[in-house]
Amino acid sequence: MQAAASIALLLMSVSTQPGFAQQTNATAPAAPQTVTNTSTSQTGLPQAPEPKLTEPLYLRDTAVDYSKPKSHFTNPLAPYTSTNVPLPTLSNSERLAALLRDGKIYLSLSDAVALALENNYDIAIARINLDIADTDILRAKAGSSLRGVSTGLVTGTLGGQTTTITTGGGPGATSIGAGGGGAGLSGLVLSTNGGGPLPEALDPVLTGNVQYEALAQQQTNTLFTGTNTLNQNTGTFNFGYQQGFLTGTLFNVTFNNSRQTTNNVFSNYSPLLQSNFRAQATQHLLQGFGWGINGRFILQAKNDRRITDSAFRQQVLYTVNQVENIYWALVSAYEDEQAKERALAQSTQLTADNRKQLEIGTLAPLDVVNSDSAVATDKQALVSSQSNLEYQQLIMKQAIARNLDDPQLANAPIVPTDRVGLDRLPEEDMNVEDLVKEAYANNPQIEQAVLNMKNNRITIKAEKNGLLPTVDAYAFYGGSGLGGGQNPNLNCGSFGSFKPCAAGVVTPISYGSTFGSMFDSSSPDKGIGVNITIPLRNRTAQADQARSQMEYRQSQMRLQQLYTQIRIQVINGQFALTNDRAQVQASQAARDFAAQSLDAEQKKYKLGASTTALVLQQGRNVATADNNLIAATAAYAKDRAALVQLLSNTLDRYSISLTAAATGTVQQAPMIPGLTAPKAPAPPKPISGTPPPVQQ
Repeated sequence: MQAAASIALLLMSVSTQPGFAQQTNATAPAAPQTVTNTSTSQTGLPQAPEPKLTEPLYLRDTAVDYSKPKSHFTNPLAPYTSTNVPLPTLSNSERLAALLRDGKIYLSLSDAVALALENNYDIAIARINLDIADTDILRAKAGSSLRGVSTGLVTGTLGGQTTTITTGGGPGATSIGAGGGGAGLSGLVLSTNGGGPLPEALDPVLTGNVQYEALAQQQTNTLFTGTNTLNQNTGTFNFGYQQGFLTGTLFNVTFNNSRQTTNNVFSNYSPLLQSNFRAQATQHLLQGFGWGINGRFILQAKNDRRITDSAFRQQVLYTVNQVENIYWALVSAYEDEQAKERALAQSTQLTADNRKQLEIGTLAPLDVVNSDSAVATDKQALVSSQSNLEYQQLIMKQAIARNLDDPQLANAPIVPTDRVGLDRLPEEDMNVEDLVKEAYANNPQIEQAVLNMKNNRITIKAEKNGLLPTVDAYAFYGGSGLGGGQNPNLNCGSFGSFKPCAAGVVTPISYGSTFGSMFDSSSPDKGIGVNITIPLRNRTAQADQARSQMEYRQSQMRLQQLYTQIRIQVINGQFALTNDRAQVQASQAARDFAAQSLDAEQKKYKLGASTTALVLQQGRNVATADNNLIAATAAYAKDRAALVQLLSNTLDRYSISLTAAATGTVQQAPMIPGLTAPKAPAPPKPISGTPPPVQQ
């Protein structure tokens, strides 16, 4: 009765704490309150805070910047050589070996988080996305379309799953599933992201064609060539240059040259030199006009790079929380194994005492049978607990190690050295709206969704431009030159007869004079024009333009859904901490009272005032209380970590450098508050008639 009364008083005291008072009466009418955080953009109401951008910008795991091209200046052939990405590191960091002492791994929560930042494969895989996003920026600067970057969470680590939002907020469809009944070409559902008029190639292109041709062609008559077999040797030297610009301008220059020798008696020159050039500029006037349309891929690639930075931060937050959950599961398994050993030791001692009493004839054999049965039951429970502990140790190892090839590391048991404290977090006493506002500002999913909406707006402008007809104005200017030497086979005779021409009949013209003729306006080639293309029904462009706005509306609703989900989870997380602490305190009190009851029953048994069955019953009560306390403590620890993840302030709270996480080299171990050292169960206190003090 005393134990039950004390637990009731404890629960009543906890229910009056500040963070818990808001949920004491779930059916009471809500008091009128003003709106302090609205995410619906309604005028006249305080708006939700803008999401904080992930900083520093452009996180990288190495010093290589894949958004910058290889330069011609240091090595003219560098742009045409391959880039070798370094092989991944598959060995464990040195920190893990330093924790191995006397065949055991003594692991603190801070060490576990630091090892995860260095070795965890989920973070390592997400880390490469940072460089992949840089390659899209490089493609966009060349005028090419984007290949996209995966921004979803990598969830290959076993154990420690959470119930918080785990889908990415970056580019993608409305569902995380693939295909479906409405799938498009090749079973894929494609979005309009990247749609609209394609920009011109911004990288200049130099072309060349050098050719030699020897022709011997039989003639059906000699009327035009003066020979039965026409022999021509032609050398061709053609070059071109093309470059597009962000204004929607395309510039082309061609420079063509040929040198030809012939036995045609009617050709004045052999060799014959011909040169011509032409420069042409084409400008899009409607569709594809302007920097905003042709430079949109660069803006989208930079937005995608920010989304990738944010997704990496989200991955770090998720994995750190996952490692925390795994750690607390390991602590629970370790404490459970210790409790099972204590229970077995108690039942074994009772059996030994019973057998001594049986030998001297002061105890019935049935009592020995009962105690032996309890020992067998406790042994089975200990074996099961040890198996669970070994499994939790393996789960922890795969979360913090790259490989387990070292037998000593693979077989070394892990001893967790931290326990969770029950001190109140500042967030528990914060106003709900202030807590929600903090989550809105810090949450990476909201940041990704906002950046994705910017990309959607860019796509809407591009698809709107794609509705316009194609009207291209162009202008060109060119020139040509002709020269060579007199044909030695030139015929100066009358028709039907052959008489070689004397030297000097044809004035020779050098290549220099031929080249100059292209630019002295003696043989100009110039003009202007307009190309017009009007799709009469324009159905494809209409469909894409309408779809781009529909996808934008979906992204708006997805953002509002995120706001709602985060609000609910933050409020629930605040309530959960208060409830969990009350559960831990009640379980601790129940465990203390069960230990007192067992101690009292054992003393009565030694005096002959109790029975083996009653002692065993009290022992089972202690074991049940141990299980309840372990489960309640683990739930509190996990919910505390989940609230920190929801508020997305894990990095600041734990002093984790995002730059260090991106490089995989953690110089300073995280500083995780709210932890205590392990403590053995206190011996039972003497039973007193005074009620226990009220815990806060």
